[in-house]
Amino acid sequence: MRWLFAKQLRPFVTLAAGASLLLNLALLAPSLYMLQVFDRVFASGSIETLVMLSIPVLIMLTFGYFMDATRARALAAAGRRVEASLAPAALGNQLHNSATSGAQRTDDALRDVAQLRTLLATAGVVALFDAPWVPLYLVLITLMHPLLGGVATLGAISLVALSLFTEYATRQLTERALQATRATHRRSDSLVRNADVIVGMGMTASAIATWKEQCAEQHEAQAQLGIATARFGALARMARQCLQALAMALGAWLVVGRQASPGIMIATTILLGRALQPVEFLISGRKSLSEARGAWKRLCDRTIVEAPQSRLALPAPKGRLDVERIVFSAMPNRPPVIRGVEFSLLPGESLGVVGPSASGKTTLVRLLLGIRAPQAGKVRLDGTDIARCDRSALGRAVGYLPQDVELFAGSVAANIARLQQPDSQAVVRAAQLARAHELILRLPDGYETEIGEGGSLLSGGQRQRIALARALYGDPRLLILDEPNANLDEEGDEALCAALADLKLRGVTVVLVGHRRRVMNQLDKLAVLRNGAIEAIGPAATILARLRDGAKVLPFPTAESAQVQA
Repeated sequence: MRWLFAKQLRPFVTLAAGASLLLNLALLAPSLYMLQVFDRVFASGSIETLVMLSIPVLIMLTFGYFMDATRARALAAAGRRVEASLAPAALGNQLHNSATSGAQRTDDALRDVAQLRTLLATAGVVALFDAPWVPLYLVLITLMHPLLGGVATLGAISLVALSLFTEYATRQLTERALQATRATHRRSDSLVRNADVIVGMGMTASAIATWKEQCAEQHEAQAQLGIATARFGALARMARQCLQALAMALGAWLVVGRQASPGIMIATTILLGRALQPVEFLISGRKSLSEARGAWKRLCDRTIVEAPQSRLALPAPKGRLDVERIVFSAMPNRPPVIRGVEFSLLPGESLGVVGPSASGKTTLVRLLLGIRAPQAGKVRLDGTDIARCDRSALGRAVGYLPQDVELFAGSVAANIARLQQPDSQAVVRAAQLARAHELILRLPDGYETEIGEGGSLLSGGQRQRIALARALYGDPRLLILDEPNANLDEEGDEALCAALADLKLRGVTVVLVGHRRRVMNQLDKLAVLRNGAIEAIGPAATILARLRDGAKVLPFPTAESAQVQA
């Protein structure tokens, strides 16, 4: 539980520990009250004595209530601090991994953070704060009678040993149950993401069947862990009850032998129950504590190797792009996906990239964006290695339209503004440049139209045109478009061509991955990519003429299909 003593949590943990000390001191009052009632009030028969003893007990218990509430609030604040400190980094880690891997990966980091926050409100953590004060109760029992103190100490040691054995015996079961639960969550997330394919091709029954198999494994693992935890928890509870019964029997024997008073017998029994309660809670809460320890370990193991960032504020780029013989391999000891690609673009120039499937086009796009770093060569924007640029500063200079457009829940304006506070003039300017202004005005609420999760309330073409406006927000100097017209109709195609013409006049550098000749005719250069290498590059008109004349440069859409696409 070293994470409890992290610097960010230390003030809250210190407050909770201090409140626990005062609470445990206050909880000594009931047992001492019972001692005095049995030994003094019963013997004297004095109601006044009973009243005078009851008043301080009520005061102490009221004080204990406030200490208990203070501890709960401190732990709740610690939970919020855990989430505030770790959740942004965990989400950033997940976004980084998903972007660099090229797939939507779920590494459960946010679930681990939520688990740590939830743990701080459980009885297991509260028991951790009560456990250090167990010796206080044992010392007080020993002062009342050494023999009772010895029994109480041996009982506490036995329960601590049982707690350690419980952790050892359930560690593998806990890990197995956690892995099975996370696998089930990932499977269900994957099925939901591919709902269109599953329902469209009648795969629902098969998908549910595979999910049920995963659930069965999860339930089996959780059942085994639950049985083991229940057994040890029941053993701990019965052991505590047996120890209390033994203490009472021993106290009664001492009372019969006139070696102790009835008040001592009752008080030590109450004190022993209070002393052993945290240990019992630690055993019954071992599962959540083990899961939290695993969550903390996983969070510590997740690291992001970030590129060093210069603190020197560089001038805003003008848009010169230099690609210097870059080589990239997705995995060690595998053939490179990108092999010696090089080209240069001056500000305002545009380049089209064509090629068959699996030729490396999307990987090249990620390298140009600096999401991935090549093993050899550099991608430079105005002379600066783009993989080493500060991402926030780079984001203002770069616009990107991915092949698979994904918008966010919210308004059209919020999406165009890249989830920032929308600048109305900049939003409208970007939409007008993308030729999407009229389209947006036709929506029910214009720019304030809520588009639903993932832009589900829009058509594919509408999403793509709004995403183009998002890419143009803030007047970027480098624009990278991956299949920007995949979902566009003729009107959308014309709007894209008009936008490309305006971008050239504005001096914006454009890299466009696509196939439609009508768009490629708008560009200055064309590169043919095959097997990760540039097979041909030159003026767009020249390359298109060679392709039109049937040159064996690269399999490319026929003239007839190109006319249909145009």
